[in-house]
Amino acid sequence: MSGVIAAGHELTAQSGAEILRAGGNAFDAALAALATACVVEPALASLGGGGFLLAQPAREAVRLYDFFVQTPRRRRAASELDFRPIIADFGAAAQEFHIGQGAVATPGIVRGLFAAHRDLGTLPIRDILHQAVRHAHEGIRVNALQAYIFGVIAAIYRESPAAMAIYGSHDDPGRLPGEGETLRQPALADTLESLAAEGEDLFYRGEIAASIVREMRSGGHLEAADLTGYAMIPRRPLTLDYRKARLFTNPPPASGGLLIAFGLQLLGGVDFGAPGFGSPEHLVRLARVLALTQEARLSACAHGSTAHPDEALLLDPDFLARYRRLLAGQAPARRGTTHISVIDARGNVASLSISNGEGSGCLVPGTGIMLNNMLGEEDLNPDGFHRWPTDTRMTSMMAPMLLNFPDGRVAALGSGGSNRIRSAMLQVVSNLVDFGMDVEEAVTAPRIHLEDRHLSVEGGFDTERLHGLLAAYPSHHLWEDRNLFFGGVHTVVRDGASLRGAGDPRRGGVCTVVA
Repeated sequence: MSGVIAAGHELTAQSGAEILRAGGNAFDAALAALATACVVEPALASLGGGGFLLAQPAREAVRLYDFFVQTPRRRRAASELDFRPIIADFGAAAQEFHIGQGAVATPGIVRGLFAAHRDLGTLPIRDILHQAVRHAHEGIRVNALQAYIFGVIAAIYRESPAAMAIYGSHDDPGRLPGEGETLRQPALADTLESLAAEGEDLFYRGEIAASIVREMRSGGHLEAADLTGYAMIPRRPLTLDYRKARLFTNPPPASGGLLIAFGLQLLGGVDFGAPGFGSPEHLVRLARVLALTQEARLSACAHGSTAHPDEALLLDPDFLARYRRLLAGQAPARRGTTHISVIDARGNVASLSISNGEGSGCLVPGTGIMLNNMLGEEDLNPDGFHRWPTDTRMTSMMAPMLLNFPDGRVAALGSGGSNRIRSAMLQVVSNLVDFGMDVEEAVTAPRIHLEDRHLSVEGGFDTERLHGLLAAYPSHHLWEDRNLFFGGVHTVVRDGASLRGAGDPRRGGVCTVVA
């Protein structure tokens, strides 16, 4: 079957493309790419993490598969936990994360993979997992981006002898592999083969589940009931019209899609036609929208928690009108996540985002699976660590998205980048809708991001047109070039019989068209 796939690694995209060539549909391809990402993008994706699939089967309604991580059913006392900070080194900056058994939330990727395959897949699960198994057995050459990410979060791996036994350099087991070195993961290959043969119960009720529970006893929260009780949750996508395009994205309790929707509702009242992309008017208005979105997120929090904005309030017409007035009153002038977008010739569309946080450093013995550290993510625990509600789906900035244009074009897109997801996605949607850019231009165009009044401006803008923007935000940083800080919006588009796309170069993106 012909189709197009955009993803964050050449082999991830190739695995999906091979499935399309073998006659699989967009969902088969997306799931094959997911499994391969867990092998070839190990610092970003893992069977021990969680994610979301936004799916539009041909001639059917859009649906959302929520298989993100769940908080455990019981909280152990902080004094009993293996929960410790590490420093991630980004070169120009450092950031603290928490790892260990006490940082692990209930994983959902395996459940989501099998649930989506039952509902949407056409090829056998063994075929879906075949390329991932092969790459894990034979080994992969570490590319520049993966080597860089290994370097950033090296402290997590060095804290764990089990992790270094798998990911340590063949030339020097005391360090992580560099660009061009080979990484083999035979235990993960065996795990994938076993899942293909035995199914998801192996992970949630069988030997892997038992191994996870044993691993958690000395300092984690997870128990057998957390795994047996974990369920994929089908959700109705958040839907809105932006100008004349219809947008579908991730609904609450995830917050990313809601914040993007709010920002787009503000942008919908601005005419960018005359000033054009990158103009002083465009950039100042855009920065103001990002600032108001962050302010509105705090105003619309449910139960006093910044993790869960209230949808009814945030998209309430009166609430929006208030923030539109604030916008009009202005004079014109990280994270371990990867994404896969697929469209096939039959009209099936898949937008899939997955994350393992930074990884907890905890390996499930004998499986090659590193578990997530979502309970150690400050962004996901704004009320403080060890205060999360029990047995509850965690929030996420991940926002897989579908965009239907009035002329019949369809786009699938999504991004990594933690808090930058909302700004990256908003800008790519605006580029496609407001400025009529083609998909490659929309993805590669420079971006801005605003967080706590600090403005980050990506290289690529006309510096002569930035004066008003920089004057409005004295706390700012100008980046020299495109950078993974600004997300990685892997995007595909169907326009009649034409299929095309763009893998975001900021995050090693690759796009493959299958004729």
